[in-house]
Amino acid sequence: MGALTALRPAEATYAPSALALIKRTVAADCNDDEFSMFIHMARSLHLDPLRRQIYAFVFSKDNPAKRRMSIITGIDGFRAIAERTGNYRPDEDEPTYEIDPAAKGPNNPAGIIKATVRVWKFSHGDWHKVTASAYWDEYAPLKEEWAYDEAKGKKQPTGKFSLDTSGNWPKMPRVMIAKCAEALALRKAWPDDFSNVYAAEEVDRARALDATPAELAAQGEVDRRMKRIGGPALTVDWLVEYAPLDRVPVGQFADRAMAFIGQHREEPSTILMWSTRNRQCLKEFWSHCPGDALAVKRAIENATASGAAS
Repeated sequence: MGALTALRPAEATYAPSALALIKRTVAADCNDDEFSMFIHMARSLHLDPLRRQIYAFVFSKDNPAKRRMSIITGIDGFRAIAERTGNYRPDEDEPTYEIDPAAKGPNNPAGIIKATVRVWKFSHGDWHKVTASAYWDEYAPLKEEWAYDEAKGKKQPTGKFSLDTSGNWPKMPRVMIAKCAEALALRKAWPDDFSNVYAAEEVDRARALDATPAELAAQGEVDRRMKRIGGPALTVDWLVEYAPLDRVPVGQFADRAMAFIGQHREEPSTILMWSTRNRQCLKEFWSHCPGDALAVKRAIENATASGAAS
C-alpha cells in the first residue's frame, strides 16, 4: 500500500472559510463539479491550493463543448508527492540537453532540441532508473500572431506563431523544458499518483493558445482553418529552369526534400546550391517541424560533406 493512502482524512484538511477563499481565487474559473474534483485531488495529493502548490486551469471556459479542466502543480509539488511514496530518489546528475545552434532563434533562444531527466524508483528490491525526454517543439508556449486587416476592419490570424514572452520560457529555457522532462519521468514512474496531474510548464503551450483571441472562436479553430486552406505551406525552389517556385505543404516538405537530396546525391554542388537558395524556406520549416528539419539538415550536411571529401 502506498504512502499516499496514509494521509490524514480529507474532512480535516480545509475549513469552510478556506474552501470559499480557494473558490474565489485559485479556482475562480471552476464550476461546482470542477471545484469538487479539484478539492478532491488536492486532498488526495495533500497539496495546499492557497500556497499555489496545486491549482486548476479551465481551458475553453466560454465554450461548453470544448471546456475542460486541468489540475496543475509545481515541480516541487511533483517531488513532494513522489517523496511520500517512500520509493523515490532524485537523480544525482543534472538534466542533459540536445542542442543545435541551427535551431536557435526567437522561438527557441537556446537552440534546444530536447531535455532528458532521470528519476529513481525502488521496486522489487532494487533501484531502477526511469528516463524521460521533453522536446522543445512540443512544449514551448507559442502564440498565434494576429494583425489588423484593413479590408475586413478587424484583427485576423497571420498563420505565424511566436514564443510567449510573458513567462520564463525566453529567460530560462533550459530550466523550463527540464521541468517538463522531470514531470514526464515522475508520471512514468508513478502513473497512479500523477494521474490527471500536470506540471505548470507542461500546459504553458495550451494556456498560451487559450489566452489569444483564438479562444473566442474555440481552441480548435486554428486547426480547422489550416485544414480548409490545405495547411501551412513553404515556397521552394527545386532548381528547375523556367519553372515557377513551388508551394509545398509543410507536412510534405521533408519527404520531398529527402527525395531531392537522394536524387542528387552524386551532385553535392547541386544540393549545396539548393540549400543556399532555400535558406529562408528551411528556416521556416524548422519553426514548424524541428525534428524533421534536423533530419533534412543532416542529410544535406552528409551529402555535401561527402562531395567535399572527394
